[in-house]
Amino acid sequence: MPRTTFTQDDARWMRMALREAAKGAGYVSPNPMVGCVIVSRDGTLITKGHHERYGSAHAEINALANVKDERDLIDATVYVTLEPCAHHGKTPPCAIALAELPIRRVVVAHIDPNPKVSGKGVDILRAGAITVDVGLMRAEAEALNAFFLHHMTTGRPFVTLKMAQSLDGYTAAPDGSSQWLTGEEARARVHGWRAVYDAVMVGRETAAFDNPQLTVRLAKGRQPKRIVIDGPGTLPSDLHLFSDVHADKTIRIGYQPVGDPILSLLSGNVFSGTQVTVGKHDGHTDLDQALERLGAMRIGSILVESGGTLATALLKRRLVNRVHLMIAPRFLGGGKRSVLGLGISRLQESLDLRTVSVDQLGNDILVTGEF
Repeated sequence: MPRTTFTQDDARWMRMALREAAKGAGYVSPNPMVGCVIVSRDGTLITKGHHERYGSAHAEINALANVKDERDLIDATVYVTLEPCAHHGKTPPCAIALAELPIRRVVVAHIDPNPKVSGKGVDILRAGAITVDVGLMRAEAEALNAFFLHHMTTGRPFVTLKMAQSLDGYTAAPDGSSQWLTGEEARARVHGWRAVYDAVMVGRETAAFDNPQLTVRLAKGRQPKRIVIDGPGTLPSDLHLFSDVHADKTIRIGYQPVGDPILSLLSGNVFSGTQVTVGKHDGHTDLDQALERLGAMRIGSILVESGGTLATALLKRRLVNRVHLMIAPRFLGGGKRSVLGLGISRLQESLDLRTVSVDQLGNDILVTGEF
């Protein structure tokens, strides 16, 4: 049973473990971010570590690697942000490694929903006569791994919709111009988001009109995969998404495969990415099926940077988990709307965000919320 009371010291060490876990953002997916802190019986820090890269050692093993004398671990307490794994994957089970040590107690933020682990790691530890307390700062730990938990429990990626608009709700001026609607701080924030999502998605209109690169240039971090919804498969092959140095990271999704390969060959731009063909829904690419396919490809999170057409389609299908709305302090008086119409006729039918926060990025306002 989850422990109901923890000490202030317990909370202090678990906060440190959460900070450790966050260091893996953007690097460990499809694994979760995990942090580990080990404290001696007299209450001093022995070591800490985090899961650094997918396929590499887990947080507990990285922390233990810094222990020079196992005697320091006698009656120690281990704080870990997720239940230690209990199965052989790319690395050996961490629960077994901990159970073989002379530690006294393990404090776990929450149980791993992975059926290969769920509860089994705790059972291994308790079978080794180690006290295990579960539930400390569970909400914070689950929020940190929202992408992983959603993907693990639904099989689909966590979808965040990023929109930038004027005060009167337009994403572009009447002539179609939209660069740059928001300022430098807002753009840098978007690049930071790109680095921690598995993929960035746009629709065919954005791809054709803006010819975006969708790369991480204004922040540090990995380059995500790039997804373009191209129903008929007719977008030109010389777009950045299909022809630049990251073309192999592009996933093209539509109800028709890529256009004439002979024309692509003649143009000198042969698509080196991945083609995913799905069915139609209401005459357009079936987005539900697309997300199912992407989830099966171990893409656990997607940042959507689309125009109004794809944004509206995702919202209407209730496929969005989080919204980042950037509002520039300007009026356009016309142009392209950020949302084109959701078929809502009554206030009671509105799509309401929860856990809403508001931040200022330079002169722009960022509103964030989840459904």
